[in-house]
Amino acid sequence: MNTIDLTPLIDWSRAQFALTAMYHWLFVPLTLGITWIIAMMETIYVKTGDPEWKKITSFWMKLFGINFAIGVATGIILEFEFGTNWSNYSWFVGDVFGAPLAIEGIMAFFLESTFIAIMFFGWNKVSRKFHLLSSWLVAIGANLSALWILVANAWMQYPAGTAFNPETARNEMTSFWEVLFSPVAVNKFLHTITSGMVLAAIFVIGISAWYLLKNREKRLALRSITIASVFGLMASLFLAVTGDGSAKQVARVQPMKLAAMEGFYQGQEAAGLVAIGVLNNKEKRDAGDPFAFKIEIPKMLSLLSYGDPQHFVAGINDLKNGNPGRGILSIPEKIDRGKVARQTLTDFKNAQSAGNLVKADSLKSVFADPDFIKNNFSNFGYGFSDDLEYYVPNVPITFYSFHIMVMLGFAFIAYFSLFLFFSWRGQLPKRKFWLWIAPWMIPLAYIASEAGWIVAEVGRQPWTIQDLLPTIASVTKLDSGTVMVTFILFAVTFTVLAIAEVKIMLKAIQHGPKNLGGTK
Repeated sequence: MNTIDLTPLIDWSRAQFALTAMYHWLFVPLTLGITWIIAMMETIYVKTGDPEWKKITSFWMKLFGINFAIGVATGIILEFEFGTNWSNYSWFVGDVFGAPLAIEGIMAFFLESTFIAIMFFGWNKVSRKFHLLSSWLVAIGANLSALWILVANAWMQYPAGTAFNPETARNEMTSFWEVLFSPVAVNKFLHTITSGMVLAAIFVIGISAWYLLKNREKRLALRSITIASVFGLMASLFLAVTGDGSAKQVARVQPMKLAAMEGFYQGQEAAGLVAIGVLNNKEKRDAGDPFAFKIEIPKMLSLLSYGDPQHFVAGINDLKNGNPGRGILSIPEKIDRGKVARQTLTDFKNAQSAGNLVKADSLKSVFADPDFIKNNFSNFGYGFSDDLEYYVPNVPITFYSFHIMVMLGFAFIAYFSLFLFFSWRGQLPKRKFWLWIAPWMIPLAYIASEAGWIVAEVGRQPWTIQDLLPTIASVTKLDSGTVMVTFILFAVTFTVLAIAEVKIMLKAIQHGPKNLGGTK
């Protein structure tokens, strides 16, 4: 029987979603982080009554508003793509994925959008304390919005708190609290919002440093750098902690992603961590020679992943070919088990269609059998393709993105510490070299932020839902040419939006805080 090659359709659909997500993420982290800085600055204004703090708060609020408006537009398109490009996925996830997104829209987004109007237009129209409350509620609302979206994403990485209903061929939520408080969801939320805080602090320092270099807005710049340095240092330290927690969860529930992150092919005890490395080509990696060059820290991968320097860490070859001594199934074994689960579902549907209720009820009960769920249905997604390489993510992209993110993360800790020290000593205006460096740290912060999402999403490929649904079974059956055309249209539109934001933002920065705030 002839089969249609879905590869072009899947590739274009994935590319379109990745394009939208990456453009959207250019705007989100700044929104998540700078709202806290704004609320802190306004708190100081309310406490001290110093009009200079009101002017400072109003200036950063203006930049936040420019960023927020364009971020909303890309976010709406991103959610629509679940229905247009990934309708099979949307059906399969049932009420699980929709519930967090619905809560996000009803509770978090409305909280944020309601008080953002007061935040921008309520100066001198409401009391200082109520305006301050509005600013804090905008910060809380923005991050609550991120919570529900990240809970939905975490469920895709680790589907907890749900059960599969063969009647509808959908996953249904059995425990809202298991979905919400999944360890993967908790770590993902904390790590993501903290990364936004770090980016926002770098953004504030970079712009403030530019003012000092231009000998402009000195009081705004010095005060902003002090606040952002303290805030950024605390956030970056916590970011390292949450990153460690996220890596431990990846080791537990997504071992293939961990192996790709580390370029780790052959499992071993007391596994070393590659601090810096250059990967060989695929042929050499598959032959057992992953790196052309590396600097490795002995036993550190085992320690960081499992809390034990002697613990065994599975490599890509173990996960692909199996390791019976470690209880690791091979991908061919998982494929066989996945096919059993798929065939059982097919037989159930056929029995229903034929009116054979006895057989249908018997097959339906199989999906409630814990042994069947553990041994077969947990590998359901492997039943869609016999290609072993399909189940291995792109190792170079995952590896380099992860190491760029980590190295920049540690660099940011040193960066905030340095600027806090200069601020404390009153030396900032004299540190021209570091002031010149500061604006260039802003794009590095965005690179680190985007790299984190590349690791999270590319590292779990080919899964839209880990082990249960691959991309090949998730995509809407569209003409690939249609998706290609919309990809081009979105690429042009998003690029225009990004350029527009940068131009508007630069104009606002060059204009400065003139006529903002005031003495009232």
